[in-house]
Amino acid sequence: MASKDWQHPYVNIFKHFKIEEWKKTKKEGEVSVSMDKTLRCPVFRVKGPIPANSYILLHKSSSQSLGLTGKYFYLLFRPTPSKYFVVHIDVAAEEGQVVRISFSNMFKEFKSTSTWLQFPFLCGAAKDSVYENTAKATRNGLIGPAPSTVRWTCLMLDLQSILSTYLNRCYNHLKTIKLCANMAVKNMFTSDLLLNPGVSFSEARLMGLSSSRGTGPVPRDMAFPVPSGSSWHDLYDYIRFPSEGTKLPFDSIQKYHQRPQAWTTSNPKYPIKERRHCASLSKPVQDCVSLIQEITSPKPLVVISSHLEENNLPHSHDLHQEEMECPSSCHIMSNPSGNTGDGVHIFVPSDSLRKHSEESEEEIYTINPQLPKEGKKLEKLLPDPILQLHRIIGFGGATNKHALWNKSSDEVVYPCHAIIISMNIISKMQRFFIGHTDKVSALDFNASTTLLASAQSGQHSVVRVWDYQNGNCLATIRNHAHSLSSLSFSFSGGILCGVGKDRLSKTLVVVWSTLNVQKERIVTVLAKAHTDVDIHTIKVAAFDETRMVSCGRDNIRLWRMRNGSLRSCPVNLGEYHSQDFTDVAFEEGDSSCQHIDNRTLYASSRRGYIFEIDYSRVVIRNVRKLQPAQEQHGDYREKWTFKTGPGIAINSISVSTSFCATGSEDGFLRLWPLDFSSVFLEAEHEGPVSLVSVSSDGLQVLAATSNGILGYLDVCSRDYNTLMRSHTDSVLGFSLDGVRRHLTTASSDGTVRIWNMDSLHQLYDFVSEDCPCSVAFHPREQVFSCGFSSGIIRVFDISNAKLLVEHKHYKGEVVGLVFSPNGEFMYSASSEGSLAQYDASDEDHSARKVICNMVANGTERSPDALTVSHDSCSLAFVGPSDYIVTIADARTLDKLLHIDVSVVDVESTLVSALKVCFASASTQHLLVSTSANKVLWISTKTGRVLREVSKVDKQRCSSLAVSEDSRFLLTAGHNAVKMWDYDAQRKSQMFIGHSQPICQVGFTPDQQSVISVGDAIFIWDFLAGSMNSSTADGSPLRLSNGCATAALSDAHQVQLSNSVPRQAAPLPSPPPLQLDICNIIQLDDNAVNSQKDCLGSQISQSNLVARSLSPAPFLKVTELPSVSPLTCQFGGGNVKRQPVRPDCYRHFVPRFKNSVMDQNALMPQPGEEGLKLKSVFGYNGNGRGNVAWSPDQGLFVYSCGCIVVVENLHTGTQKHLQGHNGEISCLAVAFDAQTVVSGAVGTNQIQSQICIWDVQSGACRKSISHHKGAVQCLAFSRDDRFFLSVGDFSNPEVALWSSRTLQLLSSVRVSGPLHDAAFSPSAASQLACVGSMGVYFCLIHEHAPDVELKVQNIDSPVEVGEVEMTALSYHMDHYLFTATNKGHVCVWDISTQRCFMTWEADMGEIGVLRCHGNSLLTGSNTRWLRLWGVGAVCDLRPLGTISNIEHSETAVIMKREILLDGTIVSSAFDNALDMGIVGTTAGTLWHINWSENCSIRLVSGHKAKVNDVAFSSDESHFATCSEDGSVRVWIMRHNELLVQFQVLNQACCCICWSPSFNSDSLCVAAGYSEGTVRVFRLATSEMEMKLQPHHVEVTSIQYSAKGHVILSAGKNGLVAVSCPKSGVTLRVIRDHKGAAITTIQSVQNQGREFGFEGTELWLAASADRRVSVWVSDWMRDKCELLDWLTFPAPALTGDGSPAPSLAAFCPSDPSVVVYTGYGVEKELSFYSLTTKQMIKKITIPHWATCFSLSPKSHQIAVGTKDCVMKLIEVNSGRFQDFVHSDSLQKCHFSPSGALLFTVAFNELLLWDVHDINLFSDLQP
Repeated sequence: MASKDWQHPYVNIFKHFKIEEWKKTKKEGEVSVSMDKTLRCPVFRVKGPIPANSYILLHKSSSQSLGLTGKYFYLLFRPTPSKYFVVHIDVAAEEGQVVRISFSNMFKEFKSTSTWLQFPFLCGAAKDSVYENTAKATRNGLIGPAPSTVRWTCLMLDLQSILSTYLNRCYNHLKTIKLCANMAVKNMFTSDLLLNPGVSFSEARLMGLSSSRGTGPVPRDMAFPVPSGSSWHDLYDYIRFPSEGTKLPFDSIQKYHQRPQAWTTSNPKYPIKERRHCASLSKPVQDCVSLIQEITSPKPLVVISSHLEENNLPHSHDLHQEEMECPSSCHIMSNPSGNTGDGVHIFVPSDSLRKHSEESEEEIYTINPQLPKEGKKLEKLLPDPILQLHRIIGFGGATNKHALWNKSSDEVVYPCHAIIISMNIISKMQRFFIGHTDKVSALDFNASTTLLASAQSGQHSVVRVWDYQNGNCLATIRNHAHSLSSLSFSFSGGILCGVGKDRLSKTLVVVWSTLNVQKERIVTVLAKAHTDVDIHTIKVAAFDETRMVSCGRDNIRLWRMRNGSLRSCPVNLGEYHSQDFTDVAFEEGDSSCQHIDNRTLYASSRRGYIFEIDYSRVVIRNVRKLQPAQEQHGDYREKWTFKTGPGIAINSISVSTSFCATGSEDGFLRLWPLDFSSVFLEAEHEGPVSLVSVSSDGLQVLAATSNGILGYLDVCSRDYNTLMRSHTDSVLGFSLDGVRRHLTTASSDGTVRIWNMDSLHQLYDFVSEDCPCSVAFHPREQVFSCGFSSGIIRVFDISNAKLLVEHKHYKGEVVGLVFSPNGEFMYSASSEGSLAQYDASDEDHSARKVICNMVANGTERSPDALTVSHDSCSLAFVGPSDYIVTIADARTLDKLLHIDVSVVDVESTLVSALKVCFASASTQHLLVSTSANKVLWISTKTGRVLREVSKVDKQRCSSLAVSEDSRFLLTAGHNAVKMWDYDAQRKSQMFIGHSQPICQVGFTPDQQSVISVGDAIFIWDFLAGSMNSSTADGSPLRLSNGCATAALSDAHQVQLSNSVPRQAAPLPSPPPLQLDICNIIQLDDNAVNSQKDCLGSQISQSNLVARSLSPAPFLKVTELPSVSPLTCQFGGGNVKRQPVRPDCYRHFVPRFKNSVMDQNALMPQPGEEGLKLKSVFGYNGNGRGNVAWSPDQGLFVYSCGCIVVVENLHTGTQKHLQGHNGEISCLAVAFDAQTVVSGAVGTNQIQSQICIWDVQSGACRKSISHHKGAVQCLAFSRDDRFFLSVGDFSNPEVALWSSRTLQLLSSVRVSGPLHDAAFSPSAASQLACVGSMGVYFCLIHEHAPDVELKVQNIDSPVEVGEVEMTALSYHMDHYLFTATNKGHVCVWDISTQRCFMTWEADMGEIGVLRCHGNSLLTGSNTRWLRLWGVGAVCDLRPLGTISNIEHSETAVIMKREILLDGTIVSSAFDNALDMGIVGTTAGTLWHINWSENCSIRLVSGHKAKVNDVAFSSDESHFATCSEDGSVRVWIMRHNELLVQFQVLNQACCCICWSPSFNSDSLCVAAGYSEGTVRVFRLATSEMEMKLQPHHVEVTSIQYSAKGHVILSAGKNGLVAVSCPKSGVTLRVIRDHKGAAITTIQSVQNQGREFGFEGTELWLAASADRRVSVWVSDWMRDKCELLDWLTFPAPALTGDGSPAPSLAAFCPSDPSVVVYTGYGVEKELSFYSLTTKQMIKKITIPHWATCFSLSPKSHQIAVGTKDCVMKLIEVNSGRFQDFVHSDSLQKCHFSPSGALLFTVAFNELLLWDVHDINLFSDLQP
């Protein structure tokens, strides 16, 4: 190969290397040779499930090279549909470096290293296919597997340019080529010539293309065949990479969507100018129409692109005649204008044309691009067209019973009023079929879904037949007079049947032949039949095109067409003849092998019956009935069966080969086996299901509801996806939140809905009893207001789903509602003429002024009767009469101008003003539309008319809008939208699509779109929005004001911003003006006062009282209770001194927490819980006196968090008393052990809660909220008649309660904090308290029915100094022992109320004191528990002095002492003080036995925050770790602590178990705050290994699925892979560097399904909302990145930290990753690693702090910061809430899914998981 000349002009690679001999080449896997029908030649096909395992390799030997030097590499191939392929090309650079160039449709993004370039390949599709339109709309190819219509492709790679551009290297030669599955390959060749595959040799000679010029045609043996009369580019794809002259990114290989260009000799890039084709039109049409683009037969569609002169309007009669003549003489074929016509602008049938033919200055646009006009050239509005229909939010209109699947089941076709929409279910892209002039009432496909038939309702019923692929209307049929309700295609598409009414309102059945509709566009009538029977539905049999079946009221009929006649016979219904039959369906199956006698027909009825009909005998074979809801057992509903009894109406039925789907009136879509034994799958909807349709593959079921919801059920995954939600009545008005791209709409259906403009998803739905009329978004905040027909105005906070305020000061309808652009004020107007101004800066939006008789009466100006100028200075409206337009000061409402339009418009009489609209502030214009069909431009300074436009529309203008740059005017009249040049110097453009009058139009704030609402919500692309107005007009940049500037600070400004940074900080607003204007309405107590006297009255802020609102009218709005604001007084007012917490640990202080409990949590009903609390681990060491033990009754009670635990010490079983929402501070047990009283911190720690429990039943007898602070102490009297409660230092009060009636008997407030209280053991009327001020002796005086509590305060003895009395205990009948915070014990004589003895019992504070007989127990913060003998105290009772420690040494003897693990906070002992239970701040409950001098740990919990919990793989153990550095291992069966590993001065952050079922090898790995990883072996209870893979905190740790390595992640984002045997760090993964890793998970899964070699999948999620998924085989040291996910999020506002990023594999399908974290929406996202797409999202109300997926069922446990754990059923979205005492940081399902752990701070709860079917019908 010394010479390279042999390679010129090209090298046929397959021929040169003799690929068929496989000597120099190699094949592996499924490689075969077959004949291709398209190319008509043999091709190589490479197939295989894993691309890497099936391939063709050239050169076979790795030591040899192909040695091809051509810089252009050509590959002639076709990717296999729905599959992935990979191509590797190794090239050698001049420097000797070998570089691999790979491209594949499997790659998601471009990646490069010094030796490897990876390019994503984006497959193209067939011309005019759904896939091509999707690719064009996204300006991209199709990502992922190749589409079904992928074409043969000639791919040219410029190897020299690739190496030079990406690696800065020089290309030398081609070394090897590897073609991997899945593809078909014709050949490959290299050349130094730039060859054009779309040019033949003859064309190349004419164009002067030759090899001397470096170009030419493709060699004949490499060319694709092109039939005569066809274009190469219409059949094949040509891709050049890198592409020149395009704006596409050079990081992907894809087709550039442009018209094919021919190459000239001078410059190959210049296109040849196309020849114009002229139309021969008759004279009458030429006079009024400049061009007719395309006319179809038999009913032509006339398309106009002209400007009709006012004095030369055609008569409708002449136009109609010309329409009949045009088909034979007019045929347009080309598109010289260059308009691609990708989008739909308008499609005008001849009927619509007649409606608009009398209008002037208009331009009507079609789906086809327009041609330039002949003759005189008129000045046009540019761009042309200026609007392009992008999306429609809506479904139904005339019917909700028609929606169809296409054959590939990836698109759904459905009607939206007069438009038919085809939506891709994955991308949600829409295509439109426009031509109907009334609402579409019926749809049907042929079997191959190439033909689509549609019918419209109304008095002029029309049937249209469409070419589904390109969207063209092939034929228009008019046979029915009206009420066309059903259409059905035959299997082949050659027969079409329709049912409607004739002119006499008789049922008419017509059968048409559509065999020639695609070629000749001819449809002929084959048969007709008139009948008196009612027909709802008719269907053509798939097995015989001459047979049909219909159903209706009281009949099912079989039809047959023979010899041009249509005859029918009824099915013998017998006793079921009086049924309203709703739908029919044939059984599916192979029509060729099944005899007609064996055919079964299914029919459904409104009484709930399903009939199986013998088709041959025309009789009923079987009858089944759908019953209503059966008796409920908890949340579990029995399987549905067909039995006798009242039935549920079945609206639709669809049958597949394996099941039957029914849609019923109760809102359920149900799937049945064909024997109808029981339901195996069902989905509940929000309304009656009107349609069900099974896709052709039987994997998806489409469902539609009567309330406008369209969705589908995935049968395999059991996932339900909503495709479209819709208003069910006219949309009256809308408003836009441009920053967040939210759209709110008000409809006559009584709902206000908020939509995401990008995804079309409905975000919120507000339902009201009265009709909403107008809506307005606040320009800066997530707040919108809505006015109703009742006169009520409601203001909503979207971020909190909260109703802020409700105003009612109108009796009439609210016709106008608007915010000022600066967000300072809100204005409203009523139909009775009142105008109101509100303070929008105040959350309550208080009314500042309400003025009568300002606005013109009536509702015709709704919803936009008011308009505010862009500078927020002026307010304009029509009023006080219909002829006056008023401009008022926006702040004071002072009238600035009055314009009388009846005087201004001298040409018309009795002219009234309709709509007003401000232009931009720079123009100082106000636009007014009038009843004379004019628009007036009025100066806002002088009131003069500057210009006017007449004949704006045939009917009145219903809405006005001006673009932000004041270049365009948008108007709406009747069913059309018009775009005007603002200066009225150019012709307008008209756009038709609505089937009802348009209520409102407007520009989006970013000026990129136009919204029009009426029958549905239309979103148009504004093609002039991207043009820079300042550049076009030569004017300087104009600063945005008010709304736009303020929006810059919003969290979502990254999505949309149309302003520049402000030049200065905004000045504070002046105070509200004093109101003294007459005609002001005063406000009364109910809302805003009735209109009594309007003279000289005023409104103040204090007069506005928000009426208490019931949530009933707003079913989907959650009202959150608001916390009363704290008020402070300054100046001369008295400032109240805040109470100070006493200096003693005995006084309870709630643990500080940032979380606030969600008051809207939906708790399950008793007995219906999906979770049942099984065990509580730990004890609340922060409580005081929160342990009780009754040894005689065997009752042991303590608290943990907000739960009271009743435990049997003998069996270890627990009973849990749940009802508190806050941390329990103390508790007490009655002496009869039948009642427990517990006190807890209230909501937001403002008011406490006392619960009285019945021990036997566990029920809460009553809940009391009395003390403003926490409850410090609780105690029962000896006879159980009373119990007392003591408030904390913030409210030192003693309350006495009746144990029988639970009523407050008496309460006494004292001067200082109280710490402890107790009743006398002998006298029930005596009790004592101790506190900061000493001892309080109390006496109960009963004077029926009153009870009085008398208190005597005695100071502390001077001998002990200034102390806090912290604890007390009675001794026999005469003495009282008290303790101090300095360790003293004082003995008091009760009768004299004097202290006669003290001694120092401890070095610290004594918080626990118990006395019985001759023994005294003390417990202190020095951790010492001591037992004293005090039998001789009585003998030392002095007469007048106090004995000190020296005199008491003989009287007091310390018998025993025990050192415990923490400060002693509670105790409970038997009467002899021999045995008892003691609680410490370490969270431990100890059993004390003084006789044996021993202590046994009963309950052990973490004192500090629990960071993690994990189950062992066999569920025999579980482990916890905490901030205190401890790792605790527990035995699951006994709930006992097995071993504890403690590391001092470090926090243990995460733990995991080794995946071993051998108890000897079972290990726990823990990550610590200093970066170490410690491995503890359970069998030896010792630390086995210490690793240091990190230098920062370890945030997550996980053994690999097979235990070969330990994956640990640090706070800096590094992931370390360590060997658990040697401790060596094997590798460090740095992809997440800089963001803390929050989650690591590893599962066993073969990576071959993803094209990788590996045995495990693992993922890592980081705080920057990124998730990486890896395939690994650790034994072979392989770890490859499978996918990289990034989730967007707005800028974080506030001081809080964002929600953590959490991710996990779905246990049932590890190819699905579930993610949640801080983002645009609060949701759970389900991502498929196989399809590389998001497949499901579940919206949650709060940010998740933790979540776990159940391994056994589709359940997810989600913990939030709002102290609520949600258990969610994935398929249905049903959930239940379970409240905790604090925010949840961890939740984990056990490996079996039967148990669930939840962790809230140090509260560790274990739950039994019940069947999800027990869930009640709660909706998320």
